[in-house]
Amino acid sequence: MAGPQVVALVVSPGHNYWFHSPDPSVGVGPHPTVYPDHVDLVAGQGIRGDRFYGKVSRLASAVSFFAAEALEAVEDELGLASGSLDPRLTRRNVIVRGIDLNTLRHNTFSLDTGDGPVQFEAAGETSPCAWMDDQLAPGARDALRGRGGLRANPTTSGVLRVGPARLVTDVEQDPARAGDRVRRRSRLP
Repeated sequence: MAGPQVVALVVSPGHNYWFHSPDPSVGVGPHPTVYPDHVDLVAGQGIRGDRFYGKVSRLASAVSFFAAEALEAVEDELGLASGSLDPRLTRRNVIVRGIDLNTLRHNTFSLDTGDGPVQFEAAGETSPCAWMDDQLAPGARDALRGRGGLRANPTTSGVLRVGPARLVTDVEQDPARAGDRVRRRSRLP
């Protein structure tokens, strides 16, 4: 395997779907979605020009990450042809390959794509919404539960680019598990 990489970057200045609506045709916005070759991150703010820029919340949702392998697992689970789903349609900001995002939950990490490391403080999963069934395939929302991506806030400023990446983290990584589903632990005894 070639090592970690950023396979796509996704930026939109506004929300195109309000996740609380049960019908994806309701609340769909007109905002353009672009796929730049690089993005500028600002510590404590997010990706310059993105809908979450400057709106850092307790959810640590300024930047979202998604593993391309997760969508490949969904294709397999739903019986779809390999490569038939575009991971950019998940509207996560940073699409990666070769990184088990689930192990990074509630940890710090840095990602360097050639311009120096950008550090992040990760929160939990970016839960899939009804948008996934509409934009990807019927059943995608349920198939993505436990592998919907990762929410994080940048703690340093810098640039991320599409291409090879270097991940630095204190948690053990197994890239072969990048598409695995991880369930939340029950709070009940």
